[in-house]
Amino acid sequence: MSQLRFDGRVAVITGGGRGLGRAYAELLASRGAKVVINDPGVSLKGDGLTEDPAAETVAAIKAAGGEAVANKDSVATPEGGKAIIQAALDHFGRIDILIHNAGVVRRAPLAEMSYEDFEFVLDVHLRGAFHVVRSAFSIMCKAGYGRVVLTGSINGLYGNYQNANYSAAKGGTHALSNVVALEGAAHNVKSNVILPAAVTRMSEGVDTSQFPPMPPEMVAAAVGWLAHESCSVTGEMLISAAGRVARAYIAETHGVYRPEWSIEDIAAQIDPIRGTDTPVLFEPVPSGQLDHLKYGFAMATKR
Repeated sequence: MSQLRFDGRVAVITGGGRGLGRAYAELLASRGAKVVINDPGVSLKGDGLTEDPAAETVAAIKAAGGEAVANKDSVATPEGGKAIIQAALDHFGRIDILIHNAGVVRRAPLAEMSYEDFEFVLDVHLRGAFHVVRSAFSIMCKAGYGRVVLTGSINGLYGNYQNANYSAAKGGTHALSNVVALEGAAHNVKSNVILPAAVTRMSEGVDTSQFPPMPPEMVAAAVGWLAHESCSVTGEMLISAAGRVARAYIAETHGVYRPEWSIEDIAAQIDPIRGTDTPVLFEPVPSGQLDHLKYGFAMATKR
């Protein structure tokens, strides 16, 4: 297979100055993309400026012969989201690829988590995704092309201790991507989610001594494919962790139909209701929500 390149494409990568975002930026730039590196340089908790990672990554890309510019606006506000996308238009005249990777961590047990910490994590991960997608989406649709890659997490699928804010934000991000995929389908705008795992500064406080090699670069190939014009999927989730790439998806059991239910009926039928012998998968695009309804309605009308 010939090398998949990004010549002529413009990519915006939030949180692109460090860790996973930097790995994505350097890979796309090495294959011809012009890249906007968005990173305000804040701490892991999102408070206080620590350095200028966006400028450092831009310098590294330029030194390697690529094209990139830095942007330090925050994804956490609508104004910041607009400014990030505008930076691509101002410098390169277009936007083809949006990778929302920016993130913060504020861990606490559920019973002790402050409202401020809950809201702020949603501001960056979930609302931040909306802010940049909202600004880029109409431009992509008008151009008849776009690739959106949002960052989810296995925490958004399964939850995790002391991560109610992060898990909730990532679960919402998965759903947001499906809507982008649905509404973008007619305009060749595809949206997918990467569920990455790598040893980065977000691993602070986690014992990684027994982990296999997990550098950010191991995730970058999956993100690169999702961002490429040859990407053949939309409305999906790809896991990339320690060399394993897999698809995550939501499925339903076949279920049980009765014209009427009592609490006792549910108790008596709970095993077949929950049985996973014949799982049912409804693809989000083109009509997963409607297909789900039709499936259930068909059980009722056959009686």
